[in-house]
Amino acid sequence: MFLSSRVVEANESVTLKVNEKINRLARGGKHIYNMTAGQLPFKPAPEFIKVIGQQLNFLKSYQYSSVSGVTKLRCKFMEYVSSKRDISFKDIDDTTFDCIVSNGTKHTLYNILGALINPGDEVVLLTPYWVSYPEMIKFWGGVPLIVQSNSFDAFTPHIDDIKKLISPRTKAIIVNSPNNPSGIHYSDNWMQDFATFLKDYPELAVISDELYSELSYFDPKPTYFYQHEPSLLKQTIIVDGISKSFACTGLRIGYCIGDKKLIDGMSKLQSQTTSGANSLIQKALIEFDFDLLDNFFDPVKIQLRQCAQIVRETFRAENLSHCWYQTTSGFYYFIDLTRMPVYERFADEHHSDKSEEMVNALLEETGVALVPGAAFGYPNSARMSMTLELAPFEEALTKLVKFLATK
Repeated sequence: MFLSSRVVEANESVTLKVNEKINRLARGGKHIYNMTAGQLPFKPAPEFIKVIGQQLNFLKSYQYSSVSGVTKLRCKFMEYVSSKRDISFKDIDDTTFDCIVSNGTKHTLYNILGALINPGDEVVLLTPYWVSYPEMIKFWGGVPLIVQSNSFDAFTPHIDDIKKLISPRTKAIIVNSPNNPSGIHYSDNWMQDFATFLKDYPELAVISDELYSELSYFDPKPTYFYQHEPSLLKQTIIVDGISKSFACTGLRIGYCIGDKKLIDGMSKLQSQTTSGANSLIQKALIEFDFDLLDNFFDPVKIQLRQCAQIVRETFRAENLSHCWYQTTSGFYYFIDLTRMPVYERFADEHHSDKSEEMVNALLEETGVALVPGAAFGYPNSARMSMTLELAPFEEALTKLVKFLATK
């Protein structure tokens, strides 16, 4: 049996590969500090769990939802985003906005790209980017264009570098703030400059991936370009979901808000693939008070602040302060390995990517597991998740930084 070229040419999930090795070493008795997780180790808010239980008594909770999602929930998501971002979709007179609910935010992004791009269309990505963006773009026949950033600027790309890539073939740009894997969000000044840039490109679609928007633990909080120029909402697709901000990765509810024509196209695509998302969870979300999330995440944010401080102090203790940057949101820290003394052990004259080799050595020598960074568009790097409890996190980080500081 011969596989399609789409599947053959797709890259294997780097996190899956790492976790296979973690499981193998753990079965052999090695103590592992797993810092690869893309989810918080917490149950959802108890009030949400209660509402889910209550919905089990209703027939509709077990039946198909409409393809685009339950209307009440779609309206609720739009009101929630309007309130959180202090914007009004109704104020944009010449565009009708709508919302679609999909089977997780990954599914939402996949459908956006499927409804938006034709083969050969270009989509701009800002490094470091989430690993699935380029694979999704290529699957639909699109061409990823990469804008580099660097650790000296806390992984914030320059607007001028974005401008250089824009051509008549450029269909969209994906902006992920707060960012996975860097754990930063772009500053309000950057967003204002980005808004100014976009006014010259009214045909450029902007996919604003805001999945981590509520996981900000240092002020100032994330802001967005369309808050500076509300007219830009006409070319913006706001993407969000319950995976991170509700601590519900496994319940698979994502959504986006955008131009009704695009949403209709996504609905057509979704109708021929998965149909509607989980009806039980949609019904529960309608009844759940989203305002309760603010208090629920207070202790989570306190822990993330503490983890960020542990990172700073541990780097300082090993004389690596010059390699440190301040995370502000999400729960990741991204390590530029080329700035670490350990890189000398692995570097070659061709400046080849040694991410996987270094991460494997770290795992075997210390038991600390990270995700190699090349798949995030940044060679010779690694992503660290800050989701361990404080004591094992501090222990793991001490081992990690000693490894990084050793030639």
